[in-house]
Amino acid sequence: MSAETEPEPTPGVALVLAGGAARGAYQVGVLEHIVERVSDELGYEVPLDILCGTSVGAMNACMLAAHADEPRGRVAHMIGVWTGLSIDELLRPAARSVVDLARGLIGGSSSLLDAGALLDPTPLAELLGRSTPFERIDTHLRAGRLRAVSVTATQLENGRGVVFVQRRRAQPAPWSEAHPMAPRPARLRAVHALASAALPLIFPPVRIDGRYHLDGGLRQNVPLSPARRLGARALIVINPKHATNPVTLGSSGDLRHYEETPPNALSLLGKTLNALLVDRIDNELDRFEKINAVLDAGTKLYGTGFTEALNAELGRERGATLQRLGVVHIRSSVDIPKLAAEYVRHPRFHFPGVLGRMMKRVASGGELGDADLLSYVLFDGEFAGRLVEIGRMDGRTHHEALCKLVDDAVKAHREAARLT
Repeated sequence: MSAETEPEPTPGVALVLAGGAARGAYQVGVLEHIVERVSDELGYEVPLDILCGTSVGAMNACMLAAHADEPRGRVAHMIGVWTGLSIDELLRPAARSVVDLARGLIGGSSSLLDAGALLDPTPLAELLGRSTPFERIDTHLRAGRLRAVSVTATQLENGRGVVFVQRRRAQPAPWSEAHPMAPRPARLRAVHALASAALPLIFPPVRIDGRYHLDGGLRQNVPLSPARRLGARALIVINPKHATNPVTLGSSGDLRHYEETPPNALSLLGKTLNALLVDRIDNELDRFEKINAVLDAGTKLYGTGFTEALNAELGRERGATLQRLGVVHIRSSVDIPKLAAEYVRHPRFHFPGVLGRMMKRVASGGELGDADLLSYVLFDGEFAGRLVEIGRMDGRTHHEALCKLVDDAVKAHREAARLT
C-alpha cells in the first residue's frame, strides 16, 4: 500500500482552540476535564490528533503538541505554566509606549499608533521557549501520535489569513492557495505561535519569511476551517468568549457612559479588539448542521456510498470534500472581562507602575469605561487559576456530549480500518 493511500492511524478528533490572550487559561481547565474525566469514562485516552489554534489558542495547541507523548501530564504541565504566571514579569511596557501611556493617564493627548505596541513581547517569547520544546512536535508527528497541527495568523501587508500547517507526512497543501485562509507548510516553531498571538497595538507584528504577521484572530478567531480540511471528523471547540458577551457597546449603561464621556484611546482599544476578533462560529456551525442533515438523509435514501458519490459528482478534491462532522462547542459560562475587573479591583491585587495604575482605572470603571482590554492582558497566575476552574466546570457541563463525540469518532475509525 502506498504512502498516499495508507489509512490515517488516528480517528480525526480535532481540538480547535480560539483566541483570547490571557483568557486562554480557561481552555486548559476544559482540557483537564477532557484528558482525565472523559478518558476515564471511555476507558481509553482521548485521541486529540489534530490540533488547531489561533492566538493564545495557537500557543496552547503547540504546548499540547510538544508534549503529545504525555496525554494527561501535558495538561498538568500547562496548568502549572498558566498558574505560575507573574504579571510583573510578563507585562513589560515597550520602551516607546511608556511616555504615551503616562500622557493618557493624566489626560493628555495619546497616540497608540505612534507607540507601535503597548507591551514588549520578549517575556512572552521566553516563557514560550521554556514551556514548549517545539522540536518535539516533529517527533510526535512522525511517530503517529498526531496527524496535524496548525497555527493561524494574519499577513500584515494584505490582511490575508495564513495557516501554518505541519502534518505527519510531507504532502501538498491540503487545500488551495487561493482559499482566503492560505495554507503554508511549516515546521512549527515559537515564531509562528508568537505571530499568531501578536494582538494589534498590544504586541508588535512578527516577521516570518520576510513578511510581517499579526494575530490570526483578525481573520479567523476560531479556526474551524483548517481542522475540517486537515481531515477532522469530530471537532472539540474551546472558546473563552462568553456566549452573551457583546462585541460592541451593547448595554444601555455603556451607551449612557459614552454619551456623557467620549472614550479615550485605551478604552477604545478594548472595544476595538473585541470587534476585530469577532468570530462567526455560529454561522459556521449552522452550516455544518445543514451539511450533516443532507448527508444523513442521502445515506438513508441511497445507502452508505452516498457521500462518496456526491463528492465525486461535485468534483470535490481532497481537503474540500463534504463529510459528516460532529461538533461540541464549549464557551465560557462566565463573563471573563467582568471577572477580570472584579479581580483587579480587589485590594490584594498590586501591580506597580504605569500599567498597574492603568489597570486599576480600567477595573474601577472610570474614564476607560470597561474591562475588555483588561481581560486580554491580565497574565496573572492567580487569575489564571480562576479561569482554569471555570473551564473545569464547563467541561463537566458538556461531559456527556464530549464522551459521545469522541466514542463515535473512535468507533467509526475502527470500523473503517476493519473494512480496509
